[in-house]
Amino acid sequence: MPNMRTRVINGLVDLVVAVVLAGFLTVAGAWPAAATPSGSLWFDGTSLTVRNGRFTDGQGREIVLRGYNVSGETKLEENSGLPFASVADARKSATALRALGGGNAVRFLLSWAHAQPVRGQVDTAYLAAATDRIRAFLDAGIRVYPDFHQDLYSRHLFDAGSWYTGDGAPKWAVDAGSYPKESCGICLFWGQNITQNAAVTKAQYDFWHNAHGVQDAFLATAQTTMSYLVQHLTGAEFAGVAGFDPYNEPYAGTYASGQTSRTWERDLLWPFYQKFRARMDAAGWQGKPALVEPNLFWNSDIHSQKQEGGLLDAGTLGPRYVFNTHFYDQKAISGILMWGKAGDGQYATDFAGVRDRASAARSTALVSEFGHPLSGTVADKAPTVLKAMYQALDSRLPGSGWWSDPASSGPVLSGTQWQWDIYHSRHHELMNGNRDKVLTSGDAWNDEDLSAVRLDASGAVQLRQDVRLLDRIYPSATAGSTLAFTYEDRSRDGSTTLTWNRVPSSLPNVSRLVGSGQYGLLVWRSGSGTAPTELHLPASFPTSATTVVSDLGAAYAPPSYTASTPVGVAPEPGGTGSRRLLLTDPDSGALHYALVTNGATAPSADLLSAAKSELAAWAGAHF
Repeated sequence: MPNMRTRVINGLVDLVVAVVLAGFLTVAGAWPAAATPSGSLWFDGTSLTVRNGRFTDGQGREIVLRGYNVSGETKLEENSGLPFASVADARKSATALRALGGGNAVRFLLSWAHAQPVRGQVDTAYLAAATDRIRAFLDAGIRVYPDFHQDLYSRHLFDAGSWYTGDGAPKWAVDAGSYPKESCGICLFWGQNITQNAAVTKAQYDFWHNAHGVQDAFLATAQTTMSYLVQHLTGAEFAGVAGFDPYNEPYAGTYASGQTSRTWERDLLWPFYQKFRARMDAAGWQGKPALVEPNLFWNSDIHSQKQEGGLLDAGTLGPRYVFNTHFYDQKAISGILMWGKAGDGQYATDFAGVRDRASAARSTALVSEFGHPLSGTVADKAPTVLKAMYQALDSRLPGSGWWSDPASSGPVLSGTQWQWDIYHSRHHELMNGNRDKVLTSGDAWNDEDLSAVRLDASGAVQLRQDVRLLDRIYPSATAGSTLAFTYEDRSRDGSTTLTWNRVPSSLPNVSRLVGSGQYGLLVWRSGSGTAPTELHLPASFPTSATTVVSDLGAAYAPPSYTASTPVGVAPEPGGTGSRRLLLTDPDSGALHYALVTNGATAPSADLLSAAKSELAAWAGAHF
């Protein structure tokens, strides 16, 4: 979570999208575990590795992971440190995340406190329950990467009268430290506890210095957890596990005499990750990357908070490590440091820094948390802030400059938004065990309210944000090398449609084809494999209203995919009703492009041909 959060002051009318999914979201009872997700094709279901600075599947395709954190519920006690009260709820959430949110991956939060409630004893009942819930997402065709989550080190540093709370370490680890009574002083944001609360800073310091053997105990618990997953998931299921995030938002607590943020990363954080990597290998995770986070403050957009870092002295990370970071606009969240709303290219520089750091480390990048409060005094910024963040994940360029310089677009980043909590505003959390302080609203944790979803009165999943923002076109698999990508979602800020990437007037037929619709454009160079390139198709792109213009073919209402169909549509694995566009090229090393839009109604063959000619000339000129 970010190091600043506004306190919830005023409610905001939720932007709710009701959904009916042919009964998918209300199925009760046990579901049999599938060997592979239903609807899988021959090229689906392979494990991910890191190659040439990209996530890569077994077919050699570049993979982009998009989805959400599931969920902040793990930080609460009401469901015993699990993100879902039942497997049925997990399946409901997974189906909706795929069909409504367009996600193909989740960061799955785990609780150290519940995995090891007693020193030296791992609770296998907790691991079993977590594994069953992980399987629900794997069955839906969603890749999973677990995360042992912590914020403010532990809930057990706080007492019944505290203003704030934490999560992470078990009570025995806190008791071993004999920490002072927690106090943040004058704190307006929960994140200020990270640097201002002596109990939190001392506990963090002790963890990184392995005081009382707490770090060793954590590593042992992590290894047991990973071994349990290997033993209790089938091989096909385990192939869907993308890696492991060892530690959420690491921070020194306090720096030792003469130590800097950079030397702390070098001397304490990186050796911890190497130890965690060894535990992964011992548990049977040799082929999966550790998704390692740098110092929490390495990329803060508030100058006074920023600290040198980014695992600068770790050397080459890939393929056994992924550069994993978070990004929140602290200025926007503060309510003071950024007036107005986000605009086109707002975070291009911030996310370019993520790309560049991963490239320098010869690994790929993952933005495992990003988001913005959806209620309170700064909630009005959320539509533009989130649009700008997704734009920066898609490309390092602002929309205004994309068409004139697409070759500088950079790699498409993987990311998981914070968060996807179906229990939003239905909680019953006794804050720090206080029966007189029962939290029900928002995320029920330190006044946060960031969940993209909630349940309606009937128990069906609803989006709280604009579906056009969340359910997006993205290149989930590229057969070769991605050269450029952009997506204009036409998402809304209230009643205003936001358009930041207009088709230029120099491409009049492409502009006419797109009209006022949404569109995505991918440019890639083909590889040597035979599996197709995939683009996720949002629900706003029904096959009957989708137009594709590519050098591989132009089609309105493209046909169903077959091995001999260069442009076709198929279900995504998992049986959730979500779909993908499959583009099959016959060559290697050739330039390809594909424009996908829902802006045209039965375009003529002449218009399709003219748009194809314009795109071919444009691509040839820029690549």
